[in-house]
Amino acid sequence: MAPAWHAPVVTSVPSFVGFSRDTTMYAVSADSKGLDTVVGLLADVVLHPRLTDEEIEMTRMAVRFELEDLNMRPDPEPLLTEMLHEAAYRGNTVGFRRFCPTENIAKIDRGVLHSYLRNYYTPDRMVLAGVGVEHDHLVECARKYLLGTQPAWGSETAVDVDRSVAQYTGGIIKLERDMSNVSLGPAPFPELTHIMIGLESCSFLEADFIPYAVLNMMMGGGGSFSAGGPGKGMFTRLYLNVLNRHHWMYNATAYHHSYEDTGLLCIHASADPRQVREMVEIITKEFVLMGGTVDVVELERAKTQLMSMLMMNLESRPVIFEDVGRQVLATHSRKLPHELCTLIREFSPSTHGAVAPGPFVAPRPTPAQILMASHR
Repeated sequence: MAPAWHAPVVTSVPSFVGFSRDTTMYAVSADSKGLDTVVGLLADVVLHPRLTDEEIEMTRMAVRFELEDLNMRPDPEPLLTEMLHEAAYRGNTVGFRRFCPTENIAKIDRGVLHSYLRNYYTPDRMVLAGVGVEHDHLVECARKYLLGTQPAWGSETAVDVDRSVAQYTGGIIKLERDMSNVSLGPAPFPELTHIMIGLESCSFLEADFIPYAVLNMMMGGGGSFSAGGPGKGMFTRLYLNVLNRHHWMYNATAYHHSYEDTGLLCIHASADPRQVREMVEIITKEFVLMGGTVDVVELERAKTQLMSMLMMNLESRPVIFEDVGRQVLATHSRKLPHELCTLIREFSPSTHGAVAPGPFVAPRPTPAQILMASHR
C-alpha cells in the first residue's frame, strides 16, 4: 500500500495495473503538478512491492473467485481466445495459458514472484511514458526514482528469460460445459455451440499489419440481436453474408490478435448445436472468399471505418499513453496517428505484395495449419 503522503495526489484519480498476454502496465492519472510524486509512487509499486503473506493470500482468493466467475460467464469469448492461442501455439510462447491454472495458485509465493520480477522487470524491458507532461521533467523524475535504484528482489542478473520465437503449430481444442444452472433469470441460457476458427497472420512489426487490420475491419460482424447505428458495421461481410442470410446464427465476429513475432486472424461464431456442421462450412467459406475480388466501395468503407476508430480511440489520453508506451517498447519509436492514417489510405490489394495466406489472397492452409476452438 502507498504511504499516507501520496493520498492527496491519487485518491481522487484513476489508477490501475493492467495485464495482457505480452505486457504489464502500471498507470496513474493525476494532476501534472504532482508528476514527481506520481513517478515516485510508480517506482515504489514496481520496484519495491511489499508482497506480504496477507496480501498474497488475499490475492489467491481473488484469483480463485475470478477463475470461477470466468467459467460461469455466458460470454465464452475470453475462454475461446485462450483455447485458440493454446491450439495455435501448442507448448510455446503465446500458446501458454494466460489464466493461472487452479492447481498452481497455492504454489505462488513471494519467492516465485521475486524470481519472475528479477527475470522480467529489467531496464531493457521497461518504458516510462507520459501524456500531458513536460518531457524534460519526466526524464528528470525517471533519473531520480528509477536510475540506479535497488529493487526489492536484489541485484542478481536475470537467468531464465525466455527469448524463443512463437512457433505456429495449429490444432483443435474442444470443451463441453453445462450452462443450464448459471442463468440469472428463470429462463435458462440458450444451448449454443461456439467455435473460433483462425489462421496465422503477421506481427505488428511487419508491413502486412495494416492490410490485416483493414481485412479484419472489412469482415467485421457482431451479434444477431445487436442494434445498428452509425459506425456499427452493418455492411461488413459477416453481417451481410452470414448473419443476414442465416437466421439461426447467433454471432459471427472477426478478431485480429497481433504480437511482436506472430499474429492470428480469427472468426468467432455461435449457433444451435444441431447446426455446427453448417456453421463451420459457412465460416470456412468466408475465409476462402478473402482471396476473391474486393469491391472498391467495400474496401474504402473498411479503411474509413478503421481510420475513424483509430482517431476516436486516440481522443482519450489514457489510450494515447498506452499507445506511446506499447509502440516505444516494441519498436523504440512511435508512429503518429496521421502516419498510420496515411498507410491505411495508401493500401490497395493491387499495390500490396502478396503474403501467404495474406489479406485478399486465398488462404491455402494444410489440415495441420487450421485451428479451431469449440465450446458448448
